[in-house]
This record gives sequence, C-alpha cells and structure tokens, in this order.
Amino acid sequence: MAEEQYQEESLFEAPPLAEQERMVEAVLFASTDPVSLTDLAGRMPHGCDPKAALELLQKRYEGRGVRVVRVGDAWAIRTAPDLGFLMQKETVETRKLSRAAIETLAIIAYHQPCTRAEIEEIRGVSVSRGTLDQLIELEWIRFGRRRMSPGRPVTYVVTPTFLDHFGLETARDLPGVKELRAAGLLESRPMPGLDEERDEDEEQDDLFEDEA
Repeated sequence: MAEEQYQEESLFEAPPLAEQERMVEAVLFASTDPVSLTDLAGRMPHGCDPKAALELLQKRYEGRGVRVVRVGDAWAIRTAPDLGFLMQKETVETRKLSRAAIETLAIIAYHQPCTRAEIEEIRGVSVSRGTLDQLIELEWIRFGRRRMSPGRPVTYVVTPTFLDHFGLETARDLPGVKELRAAGLLESRPMPGLDEERDEDEEQDDLFEDEA
C-alpha cells in the first residue's frame, strides 16, 4: 500500500507533531498538484509521520474557507465547495469539448478501463484519434494496461487531473444518471454508455491501471 511506504525508521528524533503539521501545510500550500504521502515523507525529516500530521491538519481546517482533501492517492488544499462561487469569473470560452469528446470521456469515466473498440461499440460510431488525443492532451485520460486478448489492445482510464478538476476523490464518486438529469446536465436522450438500468453503486475496476 502507498500509505505504508512512507513509514521509515530513524535514529533521529522526529520534530513535534505540531511542527510536522506546519511542514505538511507548507508543502500542500505551495504545490500546484496534489502531493502523495510518499512525496511528503521524502521532503520531511526522518521519523516524521505525514499521515498523522495530515489528519491533524484536516481537523484544523474543518469549517474554514479551504479544506485538506484527498485526490486519488494524494492530498491537496482546495477551496471549500460552498465558497466556490467566489472564485467564478465570467470569461470567453476559447476551447470547448465536442460532443464526441464529452461522450468519449463519459464512457471512459464510467466504464474504465476500456479499449477504443469498446468505446466505439457503446457510442455506435467510430472514435477519431484526434478525440482521444485531445483528452490525453488535457491530461483527463491516460493509457491503462493492455487487454489480455488478441492484439493486446490498450485501454484508457481517467487521471488524477480529471478527478481534481471535478472535485472527486475516486471515479466511484461520479454522479448517476438520475443525479445528472436532476442537475440539468444530461439530455432526455440517454448519453451513450450511461444505461438507465445501470446500478449506480456498481463496483468499478481500480482507477489507475499499470500499463503493461
């Protein structure tokens, strides 16, 4: 487990937990990307317990304007959800995802890991290389492990960047069809890959597959 790898014995006395909390806070505050426990341990003095310091920092930020949140296997400081409206700014949208890209992204998020052929089967039409390249360029999807089938086709999965952008801890936190419709984010015509009869609590494959 990744959370167990940071523990390291040392002959040196670790700083007080309060000081470790300050160190974790400084690293998360300065980092543009979520930071894993292993990375935290690598930055902190030997003998520190970044997990305990994180838990302490989480409690300290409860009810504040920002929170310490988990993103996949990493941690970050993010604006409290109820205050997100303060950060909104009206800007001209210079680049929008096409419907093909949105459908492809949704299929990957809800059915990962899946191959290009599986995406095309669900959509009912072919998927252009440009659509997948665009999503990879945005760092919202990446290559997963190859299928143990003829041709060993590569699979696609969503990334921590995708989770972070949409405020999700794991892909299991994705909303179901009813939630999407209630929020006005889904048309009356079902989006490919989002079956009405799909069990919203259906267990999904591990989020991050290792590429063979």
